[in-house]
Amino acid sequence: MPDPSRYPDPFARAHLPAPALWPDLGAAMSGRFAYPRVMNATAELLDRAVAQGHGARFCLHTAQESWTYAQLLDAVNRIANVLVRDLGLVPGNRVLLRAPNNLMMAASWLAVVKAGGIVVATMPLLRAAELAHMLDKAGIQFALCDAPLAAALNEACATRPHVRIVQFGTGVPDGLAARMARQSGAFAPVMASHDDVALIAFTSGTTGSAKATMHFHRDLLAICDAFAGPVLKPAPHDVFAGSAPFAFTFGLGALLLFPLRFGSSAVLLEKATPEDLLEAMARHRATISFTVPTLYRAMTPIAGSYDLASLRLCVSSGEHLPPSVHEGWRRATGIALVNSIGSTEMLHAFLVMPPAADRPGAVGKPLPGFTAMVVDEHMKELPIGAVGRLAVRGPTGCRYLGDDERQKAYVRAGWNLTGDAFRADADGYFWYHARTDDMIVSAGYNISGAEVEEALLQHPAVRECAVVGTPDPARGQVVAAFVVLHDPATGADDLRRSLQDLVKSRLAPYKYPRIVEFLDALPRTSSGKIQRHVLRARPAAAI
Repeated sequence: MPDPSRYPDPFARAHLPAPALWPDLGAAMSGRFAYPRVMNATAELLDRAVAQGHGARFCLHTAQESWTYAQLLDAVNRIANVLVRDLGLVPGNRVLLRAPNNLMMAASWLAVVKAGGIVVATMPLLRAAELAHMLDKAGIQFALCDAPLAAALNEACATRPHVRIVQFGTGVPDGLAARMARQSGAFAPVMASHDDVALIAFTSGTTGSAKATMHFHRDLLAICDAFAGPVLKPAPHDVFAGSAPFAFTFGLGALLLFPLRFGSSAVLLEKATPEDLLEAMARHRATISFTVPTLYRAMTPIAGSYDLASLRLCVSSGEHLPPSVHEGWRRATGIALVNSIGSTEMLHAFLVMPPAADRPGAVGKPLPGFTAMVVDEHMKELPIGAVGRLAVRGPTGCRYLGDDERQKAYVRAGWNLTGDAFRADADGYFWYHARTDDMIVSAGYNISGAEVEEALLQHPAVRECAVVGTPDPARGQVVAAFVVLHDPATGADDLRRSLQDLVKSRLAPYKYPRIVEFLDALPRTSSGKIQRHVLRARPAAAI
């Protein structure tokens, strides 16, 4: 049998980090994570579900229609045939996907992997320059694009004519739907090595330009078996709902991979305002929700207007979960949020709060198969309660595409250094303090921006805020708070002093924000994360 890792297009394997720079998966390769050495992730997730009798069960829901597992499999096979027979895809080719969360996006994602291609999903809000960076970095050869989002992609490809684009959507001549109709609904999966790349995921750019991370076929299963299985315990009757696009790997797991792995279903939303998400959860009787703290905070005041009785678990990730958001959601719904933290580099979550635990403010404990510790700059484990760098090891890990220097910074001694500052308590729970590049050092004091943000959020005028350090000649750095108000007209010196006094009353005085600037909105990435590097780059206001 030929070596399945010898793909005709060796681009991905050639651009993996040097083996010495790989994270140590160690014991995480055994037990529940001992996958076949020859496999195809889509076949494991979808074909197996149909073979196990789930074909007639609903799999994906939108506002307009629902697909069964059998319908999804038929669409996936037809798209795979289009890719191979019409477009000439060979295993190892990269395919850019550009669409919001909809049925064709889900089917296309699975089809690329089934055909032996490598998915490069993109956020719907990205512009031509951002897409051009991804096209070049990942060496894209093909693109499947929802018609309303085609303009930016066409602009990016104007100087890249080698990229073959097929659009889908209503009224597209000879588009993907027409091509699918001419193809068979049968397709034999391309069998890959378990460590062949199936996904190139770009980070959301919270610290600058997006980086490309590489994930294997086995990784797509590992996140399901580390998080969804042991923590969420999904069953076929469960319905997942959330806001994150598939290009945000938090959303990929929550709304596609997790449901498929356990025969459940998911609700797909092309846009997810607080009202959209609440209405979808009520209409489809969602049992498990996944979204970011910002959206939980926005949904809290109106949650009582919707029937959310079907919900049993609500997971938060994507950014720090303030205790006030946790408590507000519980008061509104009776459900405690399940906090979690992950990264694109690790593909999905690695720390999660056990659903039965109730420690507002803590992130949680390592998922099954993962271990974590808080270390100093020399990788020495710090004592309980000390703040340091979070190091994680488990069944997934960071592999940057063609970037050994960045790889050396993220992976040290086999551990993934996530870029987060944490402390651990005596009971094994981990507590977030800041991104390591967001930790503020002022006059020798270490200050957690998250702690200051939580204090500011207690003020009734504050809708959201972000706190960073800004250079200061006397103190090294001072605390700067960027605040979005419920009513922008109220921003004035009196309110600024009120916010400073509030922080002084709740925290040590040296932690108060010497700079308070009112903004109409915080800068965010396409996945909704706050771009603190943009705030740090703003000219410092007068102190």
